[in-house]
Amino acid sequence: MTRPTRKTFLITGVSSGLGRAFAQGALEAGHTVAGTVRRPEDGAAFEALAPGRAHARLLDITDDEAVARTVRDVEEGVGPIDVLVASAGYGLEGVFEETPLAMLRAQFEVNVFGTAATVQAVLPYMRARRRGHVLAVSSMGGLASFPGVSAYCGSKYAVEGLLEAVGKEVAGFGIHVTTIAPGSFRTAWAGRSMVRAPRFLPDYDALFEPIRAARSAADGRQLGDPAKAAAALLAVVDLPRPPAHLVLGSDGLRLVRAGRAAVDADLAAWEELSRSTDFPDGAQIGQAPAGVRAG
Repeated sequence: MTRPTRKTFLITGVSSGLGRAFAQGALEAGHTVAGTVRRPEDGAAFEALAPGRAHARLLDITDDEAVARTVRDVEEGVGPIDVLVASAGYGLEGVFEETPLAMLRAQFEVNVFGTAATVQAVLPYMRARRRGHVLAVSSMGGLASFPGVSAYCGSKYAVEGLLEAVGKEVAGFGIHVTTIAPGSFRTAWAGRSMVRAPRFLPDYDALFEPIRAARSAADGRQLGDPAKAAAALLAVVDLPRPPAHLVLGSDGLRLVRAGRAAVDADLAAWEELSRSTDFPDGAQIGQAPAGVRAG
């Protein structure tokens, strides 16, 4: 039986959560992992997982220049990056009207621009080698939105759209791109890692307070197993044709399907109005203009 090829991973945010689970799974499978952390003590703990194969790097992913330096350092000091897992991020809970714009910007700075900076820094190396796999952790909230986490869902929708388009841009270079959309997993995401916007509008109490209470009650009892999420990720990176979108967890599947069904229902219900806005002689997107031969 052919043994799986050993790979070099770069995984952001390996100190906790799914990033830590992904890194542990890759190390246990015999791969080499360069993992980013925010604190030196987290780096030491990470390297102790597999001395010689676990390489910690201190990094703030909102520092674009530091991201580029770190990627270059890993390429030169650890090895060519075969797999990027952009996992670093956090949740922001709050009703949109109550969420200060500064908190919204900070959410996008980490979840969207931190991911974008990391992917952009890795792509030149993968493109030169004509191979590689880029994975970014989105959320079921990037494919179906939920009240009370509007800023978080917005950031993850941005990641989904960004990476889907990037995947189509780099497919010709042998680079695969996958967004991973987890459901609820047993991590600290909904507990100590969650940032919460201040509450001050009683009109939202009836909607939001039960949601907050349910999320708090479920913390530590979530359905998803992080180790099984790591196993799913490793299965995907060994595929010759991996998915562009991978939902993890049965709750994620259920809620994403419900969200997509709602969009499909709107498309069907308003199809006639949608079609009414065309010029009769306009060019269709995806089709060659009149008089131009496709290909």
